[in-house]
Amino acid sequence: MSLMVDFITSLDGYGAADGWPGWWGLETGEYLRWLDDQAADERTVLLGANTYRLMSEFATSSTEGVDALDSVDKLVFSNTLTEPLTWANSRLIRGSAVEAVRELKNTGAGSLSTLGSISLSRSLLAAGLVDRFRVVVFPVITGKTGQERIYDNYPDVALDLVEARTFEGGLQLLDYRPRMLDAPLPPGPGSAGSGSA
Repeated sequence: MSLMVDFITSLDGYGAADGWPGWWGLETGEYLRWLDDQAADERTVLLGANTYRLMSEFATSSTEGVDALDSVDKLVFSNTLTEPLTWANSRLIRGSAVEAVRELKNTGAGSLSTLGSISLSRSLLAAGLVDRFRVVVFPVITGKTGQERIYDNYPDVALDLVEARTFEGGLQLLDYRPRMLDAPLPPGPGSAGSGSA
């Protein structure tokens, strides 16, 4: 069973921004059709409590691109939410998300994918459980209004590109295989070695 971490971000790495609509209002027909295709795949979606609350509200309001997730199996990791969960096909799991996902990967079939859930994704990545790391970057910088910086406190990870795609409107899909790093990568040919501009 494979696990993909799946994020949408602004160019500066935020998952949302104050006062902006979902997808920063920049979603396109091509991107929404792609989202529908992704929802049709046989997979189980993993969510933390905050993402579950937000996305289930979007689903009940029939936000385009989210209602397609109604039929997808969803595992919600939380010690604060209570049953029954209101979003269709959602199951609550308490305790260690890392241990639960490790068990799923060892015994299950099919694929797992996170949806947002920054701290959940961080813990699964740090535990070495993530097989793919996919990001759709929206062409906007929200330095003033951005919320939920995604990569703060993440471990150092090298990302080997598997697929890249540009959607209409300039949205960029980047799909990687992650490799956890114990130390920074050595400088490449012609590099100053600092990693900074």
